[in-house]
Amino acid sequence: MLLFGFGYWLFCLPNPLFRAPLSTELLSTEGELLSARIAEDGQWRMPAADSISPKLATAVIVYEDRRFHRHWGISVAGIVRAVRDNWRAGRVVSGASTLTMQVARMARGNRPRTLWQKLIEGIWATRLEVRYSKEEILDFWLANAPFGGNAVGAEAATRRYYGRSPANLSWGEAATLAVLPNSPGLIHPGRSRTALQEKRDGLLDDLAEAGYLDRESADLAKLEPLPDAPYPLPRSADHLLERLRIQYGAGRYTSSLEANLQQRLNDLVERHHDRLVGNEVHNVAATITEVATGRVLAYVGNVPNLAPAFAPDVDIVTAPRSSGSLLKPILYALAQEEGRLAARQLMADVPTSFNDFQPANFYNEFDGAVPADEALARSLNIPFVFLLREYGVPRFHAALREYGFRQISQPPDHYGLSLILGGGEVTLEEITTWFLGIARQQRYYYERQGQYARADFLPPTLLDAERRAPLAELSRNAGAIGAGAGWKTLQAMLELNRPNETGGMERFSSHRPVAWKTGTSFGYRDAWAVGCTPEYVVGVWNGNADGEGRAGLVGVGAAAPLLFRILRLLEERPDAGPNWFEAPFDDLILATTCQQSGFLAGPDCPTQEEWLARNAERGAVCNYHQRIFLEPSGQWQVRQDCGPGPASPTTWFELPARQAWFYRRKHSDYQALPPLHPDCGGNPRAPGGAMAFLYPHQDGALSPSKNWTGAEEGIYFELAHPDDQAKVHWHLDEQYLATTETFHSLSVRTTPGQHSITVVDDAGQRLVRHFTVR
Repeated sequence: MLLFGFGYWLFCLPNPLFRAPLSTELLSTEGELLSARIAEDGQWRMPAADSISPKLATAVIVYEDRRFHRHWGISVAGIVRAVRDNWRAGRVVSGASTLTMQVARMARGNRPRTLWQKLIEGIWATRLEVRYSKEEILDFWLANAPFGGNAVGAEAATRRYYGRSPANLSWGEAATLAVLPNSPGLIHPGRSRTALQEKRDGLLDDLAEAGYLDRESADLAKLEPLPDAPYPLPRSADHLLERLRIQYGAGRYTSSLEANLQQRLNDLVERHHDRLVGNEVHNVAATITEVATGRVLAYVGNVPNLAPAFAPDVDIVTAPRSSGSLLKPILYALAQEEGRLAARQLMADVPTSFNDFQPANFYNEFDGAVPADEALARSLNIPFVFLLREYGVPRFHAALREYGFRQISQPPDHYGLSLILGGGEVTLEEITTWFLGIARQQRYYYERQGQYARADFLPPTLLDAERRAPLAELSRNAGAIGAGAGWKTLQAMLELNRPNETGGMERFSSHRPVAWKTGTSFGYRDAWAVGCTPEYVVGVWNGNADGEGRAGLVGVGAAAPLLFRILRLLEERPDAGPNWFEAPFDDLILATTCQQSGFLAGPDCPTQEEWLARNAERGAVCNYHQRIFLEPSGQWQVRQDCGPGPASPTTWFELPARQAWFYRRKHSDYQALPPLHPDCGGNPRAPGGAMAFLYPHQDGALSPSKNWTGAEEGIYFELAHPDDQAKVHWHLDEQYLATTETFHSLSVRTTPGQHSITVVDDAGQRLVRHFTVR
């Protein structure tokens, strides 16, 4: 029996000692409580406090167990005193429990107080004294004692009753908390307030008699008011708290968030939501990330205090949403890195269909040809679909996966060319991660002596202990995008003027340069804006968590205003970085390019020099310029062996007919190639260049459209002709239809099946399109 008893004593303590579910706390980087979640059993049972006021520890020992530091878990003197007091009172008035025995009772689930349970608690108490130090035992008591209501432990009690941590308490506050575990029901406002005050004041007298404070301090502490109704715990970053709880379990987390900045971002998001709610847009998310450390400084996963009907618990920061145009900068940078694209290189912007995919620009206008940097700043769709087709969907898909876009989880064929226009989903965290990586790559390029850190493109850190050193684990391998291509991409996004939902230009103000991009998903379901400076990356999303679209919900109009309000807020902080990124000249080359087309200069181009990404020499040479000869009036093109007067050589800029037709609408100085002089065999009516179909631009299947009444309309054909005065004759299946002049468009009614449309101009040019009517 002795052996059995010793074995029980040796192994009686569970590991861990307490298994009750914990609440979850989220602290700011300064240690302020940002948010908390109640434990699964409905108790506010916080993890053990990192720091407890010495006054509270002293008050607890004086009130509960003055011999705490002199016994081995059981106080013989206390037992004798309890037996005496109980005998005199004729009932149980004292239990003789030491602090260590109370810890044992709490660890065993606060079982009924019987002599047998007292014996077991005494055995546990002696084992506790052997296994743990006095300080650890006291910490167990402070973390698990009941303090009234559903507050368990000193951390929860001080947060609920005094609105702060237990690290700094007055003597009055410490005495109040010390007497509560003995009578936790006294804390309720309006109930037994006199009894609570008498207990507190009596403990203050005992502390004064024991010499822990002087009589005057004790009398002043008695004047302190008792706590009233419990303080509501803050809810400043609920979504991050829940994210950490799901990922790591309940506990206390010191985040990277700054308390003041988090609260100000909450306020900005709430005010921005008030502006959107009239359009029934109910959800907003925003984050602020520090470039130097890679830490998130503020995190708003959804609108604070949002009504339950609008999905307030959804963390939009990690929710997959349609990307809209947000992936265009990545494709732009990848193409620059390979030398496929130069910043001013003209990109085709004409109505186009790719099999069953027929993209259109957001404003349903076309430029014919547009510089690449302008196409990115204006977020034109058609040029980037052409670019993606050239770059390759599988390669772009692979690059996105490499950069951490985990929502792009289907095979490349699942997305096709629509991937660049929002055919795939991303999260706000994923797109801000990419901007963070580019910003860190640029900011530390020279400090790293041209090297790169793969960790730049890892998701930003959320905990205070996780800081990303800028000069750690460097490599010569830049990955898919080098510093030169990244810098050119950021330069293209610097323009503050952006087209709004009406097609007009809207200007945003910023005291410091900012590279930013907006995005709008199909059906007006998501409005995005992401911007970066050398110091910060800011991401914003607006929309409805349930996916309902709203007219006018576009990136520039809905998300960009909040982006720039956040950037102005950040401008109030002390500068910690450069005003803008320094050009990474070691990863750039000085190239000679065509002034008009932006391609590498050909032999007939007007030229200029500019810095391009280092692989730009692989790029295409301009083929839009050709050398021609003009007769003295300049109206006719001639050859050296024919034509009137001396021939003057000149270079002429000419676009393909379909591009030229749209290009000249916005460039009044664009002129078609002059016709060949009759003396050289030219036709007096023959224009320079060739005519081309705008729609359909290639053979394929067509379907008649319907008007607003539901009646079927004819099939629409449109032609671009370089000569404004030319007449064009139209034929359907070799049967004459009509003749057009100046504006060459025609609506044709025809039967289902295979057909051909033929156009012939006065100069004899002929075009044929074969199509099938479904």
